[in-house]
Amino acid sequence: MKVTKLGWSAYLLAALAVVLDQASKFWILNVFDLPLKGTVPVAGPFHLTMVWNRGVSFGLLRADADVTRWALAAFSIIVAIFLAVWARKTTRKLTAVALGLVMGGAIGNVIDRIRFGAVADFLDFSRLWFPWIFNVADAAITVGILILLLDMLLQEKEAAPKSATDAARKPQRDAI
Repeated sequence: MKVTKLGWSAYLLAALAVVLDQASKFWILNVFDLPLKGTVPVAGPFHLTMVWNRGVSFGLLRADADVTRWALAAFSIIVAIFLAVWARKTTRKLTAVALGLVMGGAIGNVIDRIRFGAVADFLDFSRLWFPWIFNVADAAITVGILILLLDMLLQEKEAAPKSATDAARKPQRDAI
């Protein structure tokens, strides 16, 4: 099956998300050396805090065993492939954006899981009562899922009849 123009856009956005995620992690780990510093205040409630996430999302379902690490990596790859197949035939802009963000985020985190055995998280807004520390890939996945939900709601709204008066205005065929 041929890839739609929006499918290519989704792939491009996924690649951009991976590059931004991996570049930010490279800077945090190798240039800024956050693992040595632990937590660094940035502005107001925003801090950089180094956390190695061995779980699924936001540290849930910790994966300390090596087999679990590889199972989570395999699952992320399967999800990315499923989304790539879906993206290749999409005809909706919001769907393409959502799939690109989620694909890119999943790939960014699976790279960490394969390289380090855990995902590097460092964006800390816990002073705003948001208890999780996350990274660019996590943000891309979250925003992508929210956009996908919005797109699904908009699709339902478009598919629903506009009103009873619109239905009444349609020409009726005479019953024979």
